[in-house]
Amino acid sequence: METLKFGYKYFKKDLFISIIAEILSFIGIFAELLLPLLSGILIDYVIKDTAIDKNSGGIFHFLLTGRFGAVHSLQLFYSVAALFLFMVLLRIVLIYIRDLIQEHVGLNLETSLRYASYDKLMQLDSDTISEYNSGELLQILNSDTIMFKELFCHRIPYFGDSIFMLVTTIVLIATIDISFIVIPLLLTPLLIRALLLFKTQARKNFTQIRANSSALNLTTQENISGVRIVRSFVNEDLEKKKFHKVNMDFCNTNIKQIRLTANFEMTVNIIKQIAYVGTIVIGAVLVMKGRLTIGYILSSSSYVVRLMADINSVNNNILNMQQQTVSGLSLKLFMDKESKTPDKGSADLHTDTPCIEMKNVGLKIDGQRILENINLNIPYGKKIGIVGETGSGKSVLLKTLLRMKEISEGTITIDGHDIKEYKLENLRDMFSCVFQDVFLFSNTIESNIAFAKQYADQKLIKEAAVHAQAESFINQLEERYQTIIGERGIGISGGQKQRISIARCFLKNAPVFILDDSTSALDVNTEKILLQEIYDKFAEKTLIITAHRFSSVRDCDEILYMKEGRVEERGTFDELMALNGSFARVYKIQMEQKKNLEEVIE
Repeated sequence: METLKFGYKYFKKDLFISIIAEILSFIGIFAELLLPLLSGILIDYVIKDTAIDKNSGGIFHFLLTGRFGAVHSLQLFYSVAALFLFMVLLRIVLIYIRDLIQEHVGLNLETSLRYASYDKLMQLDSDTISEYNSGELLQILNSDTIMFKELFCHRIPYFGDSIFMLVTTIVLIATIDISFIVIPLLLTPLLIRALLLFKTQARKNFTQIRANSSALNLTTQENISGVRIVRSFVNEDLEKKKFHKVNMDFCNTNIKQIRLTANFEMTVNIIKQIAYVGTIVIGAVLVMKGRLTIGYILSSSSYVVRLMADINSVNNNILNMQQQTVSGLSLKLFMDKESKTPDKGSADLHTDTPCIEMKNVGLKIDGQRILENINLNIPYGKKIGIVGETGSGKSVLLKTLLRMKEISEGTITIDGHDIKEYKLENLRDMFSCVFQDVFLFSNTIESNIAFAKQYADQKLIKEAAVHAQAESFINQLEERYQTIIGERGIGISGGQKQRISIARCFLKNAPVFILDDSTSALDVNTEKILLQEIYDKFAEKTLIITAHRFSSVRDCDEILYMKEGRVEERGTFDELMALNGSFARVYKIQMEQKKNLEEVIE
């Protein structure tokens, strides 16, 4: 029920038009259900010359009053045929209109669900999103939205249609002869028993099918993204085996459901045939006793078979609801996820010259200490370098400034305000970031740089590329700035990707530049020129740079050397070298390695 309430929030705007569609559907169904009665009149009073009494024809008794032709006459045939054709056309037109409305409502709902789930994806923090693999996210944002909208625009209306047909058919059977109700009443418990058993197993199957579909999506997505790694390690056979396993798991669970459905359909068909034969037997007995005409046997048998089909239709709708409810529940659980980085700050709080201060900052993730007792004062315009061993907490420290990681201890303030007092949009707008894992969109180079400012003119884009030392290689490309780069930047080198990402950072031109080991793929000379551009062209900006190459931070106002989440050493470059500690030792090793490499090259 909670899942239905969740979906109703997005469906209710189209509730009125959906009710109209259902009313049209009921009228069309009722017209269709009257056709067997007209067939009975055709047999009894057109083909045969049956005597007329006050009950003859039932709801269509008016056809037998003589105004539309005498019994066993061509005029009566034309009248019955015309009404029959009118009922058929009425049903076709109404159901056509109903289907158009339902498809329109379905697309509206699907679009709304997709917007809502995508917005939720954008709102959730990285840690929460990491609880899902990419296959699960694709399943939720795409397949589940499609499946769940089917529940509201098709399955529930069809369920209502089936119930309406069921009730109307019973009433029509009763108007012919109450005896025909006996067989459906006797057989219905068998159908219900089969339905309950089927429903329970089907829900389990659909849950497993969805899980296997998610695993298949994940495996496919990983192999698309990692195709170069697979080929470089010549592991195509291994990946084929992995894909074969998940593909066969998905296939086998679907086969299991197909077998379950086939078994149920066979049971239902047997019951329907018993009902049909039983109806003919009862009808024959009633005819021999003079209580029923031959035409009514045809109508009654049609209604009884239809009644069993209606019961089966109710089951099929309930079955499909199981699958769609599973998708709806997954979508609801995703939408109910709370971000671990709540956005409750003031939209009015903003600054163009942020002064950052970290006091006793600590961070634990899953009980493991990542940062400990970090104290750092960064007035606007200061240049900070952060170095240290792999896993020392450099990148995590930068993420705490953006609230991509929430600190467990201490405070981080900007101009004296805790960063939690800022709206996330305002907070992150203060930073131009280049992350360690460079991400480029499958689009033009120009659009990737302009991602920082969507409406930036080409002059600003080119200036940013020049400052990022990207102009030279871009001009060597056939399409230059209009060159389409592949997904995640496939098609260009790691250093080129970094320079495009840095150009994007420069174009945003926020008060604080964050470069998270973003020059690691550049040669030393290019890196030196690029950093000098920052010091010259963006001298007033705050710079926070992490690096494995210690020469990258040599000109910073203050350098932090981190180890195991703590600041082990700090000071200017000269002060750290004079200290002759860990920083100096690693720097000397790197310089010696650089010297040896240059000698080898020479």
